[in-house]
Amino acid sequence: MPVEILMPELGESVHEGTVSKWLKQVGDFVKEDEPVVEIMTDKVNTELGAPASGYLVQIIIPEGSDVEVFNPMGLIEPDEAAAKAALKGGTPPAEATPAAPTPTMPAAPTAPAPVGQPVPAAERRRLSPLVRTMAKEHSVSAEELASIPGSGAGGRVNRRDLEGFLARRGAPGTQPTAAPTVASGPDKDTYALTGMRKMIADHMVRSSQVPTVSTLTEVDVTALVQFRAANKDSFLAQYGVKFTYTPFFMKALAECLTEFPALNSSIDGYQVTVNKNVHMGVAVSLGEKGEGGLIVPVIRDCQAKTVVELAKDLEVIAAKARTSTLDVTDVQGATFTLTNPGSYGAILGTPMISAPQAGILGTYGIVKRPVIVEDMIAVRSIMNLVLTYDHRLVDGLMAGRFLQSLKAKLEQFLFFR
Repeated sequence: MPVEILMPELGESVHEGTVSKWLKQVGDFVKEDEPVVEIMTDKVNTELGAPASGYLVQIIIPEGSDVEVFNPMGLIEPDEAAAKAALKGGTPPAEATPAAPTPTMPAAPTAPAPVGQPVPAAERRRLSPLVRTMAKEHSVSAEELASIPGSGAGGRVNRRDLEGFLARRGAPGTQPTAAPTVASGPDKDTYALTGMRKMIADHMVRSSQVPTVSTLTEVDVTALVQFRAANKDSFLAQYGVKFTYTPFFMKALAECLTEFPALNSSIDGYQVTVNKNVHMGVAVSLGEKGEGGLIVPVIRDCQAKTVVELAKDLEVIAAKARTSTLDVTDVQGATFTLTNPGSYGAILGTPMISAPQAGILGTYGIVKRPVIVEDMIAVRSIMNLVLTYDHRLVDGLMAGRFLQSLKAKLEQFLFFR
């Protein structure tokens, strides 16, 4: 009996991915867990291992095509005789052939719903959550959706179909995916976003629909700066990791998230999930010099770890990001996100929330400023913290108290108590 190669769930709010490359061809023998196909989403590019040893007898989803979570992408036949028979006939064995999808459109033509009316149930069944979200973002009516020919299984309208429709309709900022370079000239090149950058763009558009507010506070981190200057060499010698500021931010943040669990929650419609453990997504650079952009791997159970343990975990994921060896589990399950624009010189900004998380904290550059301390002018190391939060879950009072608690922890610098 053939074994299906299924599209896994690669992160929150990721309903489908793109098959970027088949590493094996039909007829090839593969071992269990051997990389067989590359998948790309806005969260990660990853290689999927074979679910069983055997022969790849069918590729269901070709390169460049989208596939929804938990749908089959190909078939592996463990039995050599059955595989040869399937390959000789050009089709998989009868018992392994995926069942034809249940028709989702009525047999008799039905009139499309009026513009502005809810999409009928039958129409909703042939649209993935991603397509429904895109249609809402671009104000595509039920009538327009009904007019789009679907190229997916059972006539489903997939993302590529909708993108083609939007390009033909002239939706702002949308270009056909078939032609990455649209126009070139002596002074400019125009191209369409593709691959990972396009998926990031889609996710950011979805996140932009969340009603967010950003709140800022200043923190005097002189004690932290002085401690680092005095101990960075001994810290490396004693613990085997470089002394950076980020693990201290993570430690203080994890303590605050246990005090204010609403900021460690997520929302889906009107369903709220409050997380008891802090799984922190930390933005790091992809590639040796950051040429691959940013990705947000997850450090788990931060509330139970020391600063040194967090520093070691951070070094591991940063090394994996630099060498492009992050896997699916490295980017799944974040409950809150920390981004550190201060590492590249930014002193202020408003980070964008990563839906469906309730919040994201931006830590910005540390600069020396003259400030008033006990009615005297003193030079202190000051930084900005900016909290962006989902206003459906967190109000301004809670956000202010959260930042005040975080400020106090960083200024008091009691991390080794």
